Amino acid sequence: MQLHGGSLTDGRAIRGRVLAGTSGFAYAGWSPQFYPREVKPAGRLAHYASRLAACELNGTFYARPTPERLDAWAGAVPPDFRFVVKGQRGGSIRALYASPDESVPWLTEHLPRLGERLGAMLFRIPSEVARNEQRLAGVLGAWPAGVPLVVEAQHPSWHVDETFAALRDASAVLCTTDHDEQETPPDIRRTGPFLYLRLRRHDYSDGDLDGWARRLVPFLEDGLDAYVMFRHDEDGSNALLAEGFAARVELVRAIG
Repeated sequence: MQLHGGSLTDGRAIRGRVLAGTSGFAYAGWSPQFYPREVKPAGRLAHYASRLAACELNGTFYARPTPERLDAWAGAVPPDFRFVVKGQRGGSIRALYASPDESVPWLTEHLPRLGERLGAMLFRIPSEVARNEQRLAGVLGAWPAGVPLVVEAQHPSWHVDETFAALRDASAVLCTTDHDEQETPPDIRRTGPFLYLRLRRHDYSDGDLDGWARRLVPFLEDGLDAYVMFRHDEDGSNALLAEGFAARVELVRAIG
């Protein structure tokens, strides 16, 4: 597993970590391209964690994970592995629209069971929800300090200086999402202690990925960790792209 950039050709080091992974891991179709045929379903996470640095848990968007499930996940991976837990969609909507003081604790109360393996919670604001400063402030104000927060604000109206400032004041991370509907790649904006990038297009060329690697290098040199999450696919090809992304960043940085 490549977590750290090493010494580079000009004597400087990439001090931040590239934490690359995919959205979910429990896909039978990833065998045999990513999972060897002999890996049973119960062994998929351990195998995944032997090759990738992080995982954006997909199932937690549909059902809040139980303490027992969190314990099992934590026990299957090494201490330097990181989980990003997608906030359960109903609880996230309630936190945004109705009761952040009740819904935020409901979303986050069990996550400390992951210990150091907890990377963050990904709080997704649906694409149909336009910017509302008061609603965002309610979520940020109720958020527990011990759970790192990534906010994916999909409606274009959120992408203004006022939103960036609110996230920065709360040490929350703005998610950078790249998807097929965009004509050009989005800007990377630093609002929190690390970066979070979701690569959601259905196809990435080597040139596309080199471009993202090149854009991340200055942040990594400043010591920021960067999560890079590829969308899940049918056969595990994107897991292989994720596996090679840290080395791609080092190579792009080394050759300028």
